[in-house]
Amino acid sequence: EIKEHMRGGKGHVIMKHLLGEKELNGKCRIYAEITLEPGCEIGYHEHHNESETYYIISGQGVYNDNGTNRPVSAGDITFTPDGFGHGLDNTGTENLVLMALVILD
Repeated sequence: EIKEHMRGGKGHVIMKHLLGEKELNGKCRIYAEITLEPGCEIGYHEHHNESETYYIISGQGVYNDNGTNRPVSAGDITFTPDGFGHGLDNTGTENLVLMALVILD
């Protein structure tokens, strides 16, 4: 699935859902592999009644952690709790690939 300007971000996001609604069993909203090509981003957004974790598989970028930017690369894990926000920008020259898990509160 290709999402243009995800959460108001630049470019597009390639999302491969790994589990469907039935498997998520009402406990999670998303479990997916996400690819951001160079120059693409997931725009800053807040989470309400849910949390989100990213696990960076490959590539590098800048993660906006509730207003504080920090570099991320392969092996890094981010966590955005309920009531906070985040965004992710691929600032590298290769694809930024990550796993995204949204858990409902």
